[in-house]
Amino acid sequence: MAKEGIKARGRKREATVAKYAAKRAALKEAGDYLGLQKLPRNASPVRLHNRCKISGRPRGYMRQFGISRVLFRKMASEGKIPGVTKGSW
Repeated sequence: MAKEGIKARGRKREATVAKYAAKRAALKEAGDYLGLQKLPRNASPVRLHNRCKISGRPRGYMRQFGISRVLFRKMASEGKIPGVTKGSW
């Protein structure tokens, strides 16, 4: 489980990216790179990192479900994810 501060920092970055998205797009379209440099660093979407919504785990993230592979396996075996069944052949 990730520390709460790290998860909070990620949420704050997501909010900053969303806040400046339109302004960044306009500055890029105009070719104003000095204006882009004056924006906060965390306004860049490159600085975002996918994390599990439940545990905050940064690795093994499954984009389709928004959770880590560990929690996905646990929840799938418990039947908490609709439409997911264990494969057998």
